[in-house]
Amino acid sequence: MKIVLLPAVCWWSLFAVSGFAQATPQSIADAELPSLLTIYKDIHSHPELSTQEQRTAPIIAKELRAAGCEVTEDFGKYDNPNLRSYGVIGIMKNGDGPKVLVRTDMDALPVQEETGLPYASKAVAKNDEGKEVRVMHACGHDAHISMFIGVARTLAKIKDQWHGTIIFVAQPAEELGTGARALLNAGLYPKFGKPDFALGFHDKADLQTGHIGVTEGYTYANVDSVDVIVRGVGGHGAYPHKTKDPIVLAAEMINAWQTIASRENNPLDPIVVTVGSIHGGTKHNIIPDEVKMQLTVRTYKADTRARVLAAIEQIAKGCAIAAGIPPERAPIVSVSKDQFTPATYNNPDLTKRLVAVWRKSLGDDNVEIVDATMGGEDFSEYSLPDHSVPAVDFHVGAVDPAKIAEFKQAGKELPTLHSSKFAPVPEPTIRTGIVAMTMAVLELMKK
Repeated sequence: MKIVLLPAVCWWSLFAVSGFAQATPQSIADAELPSLLTIYKDIHSHPELSTQEQRTAPIIAKELRAAGCEVTEDFGKYDNPNLRSYGVIGIMKNGDGPKVLVRTDMDALPVQEETGLPYASKAVAKNDEGKEVRVMHACGHDAHISMFIGVARTLAKIKDQWHGTIIFVAQPAEELGTGARALLNAGLYPKFGKPDFALGFHDKADLQTGHIGVTEGYTYANVDSVDVIVRGVGGHGAYPHKTKDPIVLAAEMINAWQTIASRENNPLDPIVVTVGSIHGGTKHNIIPDEVKMQLTVRTYKADTRARVLAAIEQIAKGCAIAAGIPPERAPIVSVSKDQFTPATYNNPDLTKRLVAVWRKSLGDDNVEIVDATMGGEDFSEYSLPDHSVPAVDFHVGAVDPAKIAEFKQAGKELPTLHSSKFAPVPEPTIRTGIVAMTMAVLELMKK
């Protein structure tokens, strides 16, 4: 009997035709994209403010159940007992093995959309003050949700390639910096298990589609909100010598605070002190009794944070003493504890491990090492204060490369996150996010 050996490529073709070819994250992402784009456009058209995610959360819960997860809805506990948390937790079990947390955020922003998209948001909602505001997914959380659902669907279809437990977390109120804390306060880890690793992603408004970006070490900053009440002695604008003008004093403080960065801090250790709001006075010719300011303070290291916050108060009180403000009218400086977001720290060893995987699966040129940012992200909470849960939060490119080139040539800045004109290019952004996150999970949970 004569035996004929077919070339290897023929054998592979036979396996593929017979259905034996192993499914890949790329092939599954391609198959799922049409329905995920439908979900994306629906969520984009129906954005919800932080703590109001009552429509978005059930959509995610339904999709996680369809992917085979055990789902818990309305999970979380805010510091404000009057708020309801719409957190969704999905548990996908596949035998013994590592526990990996995969997180998305859900909330939108009080921004009126100006993208001109056919599915642009026309939503209106009431904010915490009861005022009606326009609402938009100006930070791309709608894309995150679609990627997140795609990752769940993909991992459900390739259970032969991994083992362990995936904790899918759909988090509310990221824009307030309180959503992750609400889930942890409700016992996220005691109830569902402390993960061995935590993974997150975020679209990036200056990175081209098909690319991902990652930073080793600190990638997002500590965020503190500081309120300062500058107290003076008011009076007639025509007789300033008979007053202690808090407006002039506030101006002196603003300028002096900038010396914290330029003269008190190591220039290799970045900090930002920004006065975002200043209010005082009622009329042209009246010197008020007080001025109120709101500051955002950004740092990376804990000791730097403590030093900068102390310097803000010291300078405020020093300026007041120099202006002759009596002790009983000293400025009041308060740091908001419930609005603090800790810095996000990408575990260096885990980052290196995942970068190697991404370079193989996405291509060397499509994985960029990007600069850290002074923005804030409460994904950091999942790592815990001692960073005992190794974590990585990576960026997903969301902009057409032709648009990047066009804006660069014209010397213009691209629309940033939180801009009324920002929207990711949906299909390639979602696909890249699915593939990158799935490959990361497979690396950490491979058999």
